[in-house]
Amino acid sequence: MSNIVAIVGRPNVGKSTFFNRLIQRREAIVDAVSGVTRDRHYGKSDWNGKEFSLIDTGGYVLGSDDVFEAEIDKQVELAIGEADAIIFMVDVEDGVTGMDEDVAELLRRVNKPVFLVVNKVDNGKRAKDAVEFYSLGLGDYFTVASINGSGTGELLDALVEALPEKEDVEEETLPRFAVVGRPNAGKSSFINALIGEDRYIVTDIAGTTRDSIDTKYNRFGFDFNLVDTAGIRRKSKVKEDLEFYSVMRSVRAIEHSDVCLIVLDATRGFDGQVQNIFWLAQRNRKGIVILVNKWDLVEKDHKSMKEYERVIKQQMEPFTDVPVVFISVLTKQRIYKAIETAVEVYKNRSKKIKTSKLNEIFLPIIESYPPPAYKAKYVKIKYIMQLPTPQPQFAFFCNLPQYVKEPYKRFLENKLREQFDFKGVPISVYMRKK
Repeated sequence: MSNIVAIVGRPNVGKSTFFNRLIQRREAIVDAVSGVTRDRHYGKSDWNGKEFSLIDTGGYVLGSDDVFEAEIDKQVELAIGEADAIIFMVDVEDGVTGMDEDVAELLRRVNKPVFLVVNKVDNGKRAKDAVEFYSLGLGDYFTVASINGSGTGELLDALVEALPEKEDVEEETLPRFAVVGRPNAGKSSFINALIGEDRYIVTDIAGTTRDSIDTKYNRFGFDFNLVDTAGIRRKSKVKEDLEFYSVMRSVRAIEHSDVCLIVLDATRGFDGQVQNIFWLAQRNRKGIVILVNKWDLVEKDHKSMKEYERVIKQQMEPFTDVPVVFISVLTKQRIYKAIETAVEVYKNRSKKIKTSKLNEIFLPIIESYPPPAYKAKYVKIKYIMQLPTPQPQFAFFCNLPQYVKEPYKRFLENKLREQFDFKGVPISVYMRKK
């Protein structure tokens, strides 16, 4: 299980820019407007061979009357509670502010590694100005310029050194099916319905479940672990913004799963929270099944199911080869179909295709539809093989791999899906030098 690192600080210190730098992908919204990071952003990074998950939090503003800033503050506090280490970012241009002191006061009570990072230090004068941040009482600091990455290496060296070693989990031979989704979508009720007992406490308060719990399960002659992003928490304690907490738990559950059953509430649809979890699973290359729960509450006709599925798949583009199962936990409608589908997706993810068969099928396809010429140079693909990885990854060996663009890679992926059943499974296509 990888560590979680939270990036915190007041608004407008460059947290999202730094987050994008670390995950090497422009994923978070970067804007000069205070509070633009209202939705949390999650990503994976690694340094010196050590992987960790990153959370980009919103700007912390203590005592604000703004309802959004109050919610952001709750989420920052949750992120600090969940994280294994914290990056506290400040801005050398503004110096120490009252809001910085508020964040420092919060972090001084935390018994976790805290890295004070002074941003926008891109010259010697600013490096001297950074000395004033010793007054925050958090010890030594690191100077960086998130816009160009200066100083990032020294920070990351110290960060990965301080991250706690996760206990080695005993090798688990059984596949793991993680049941994830936004709070109150029916995740625990789904598992209770499957196993026929109230293994998990189910309440009407969103977010009752907190920690991952495994249940060994057998269906269709297939043994596996069902993992609920669950854990018991007294009602009196369930006061935070738990949609945020749900996604944080989903990060960990997804990382250690083989297939993710993403449960959504049919009355709410495939909204931003569910999409966030979906793309987390997709980026982690996990098998995916979408379960539309509470289907019994939806007014429908003979076209409703197809239309609902069409809307969902439109929002998944370009990865639309994902099974969607309409269920009702209350009436137990199609709950076993959901598990049957998850087993099929697991088998698809584990599928190995012989190199001879790949070449026999694909070389004629490529000959008929070769990659477009680029700068008057022609790409010739000579050989295809599946890589020995836990999920489907394919290498296409050719003379000029740098000239094969994304549209043609998507064409190859679509052909792989046509020829072999990879429903519910992300596929990686790599071009390699022959």
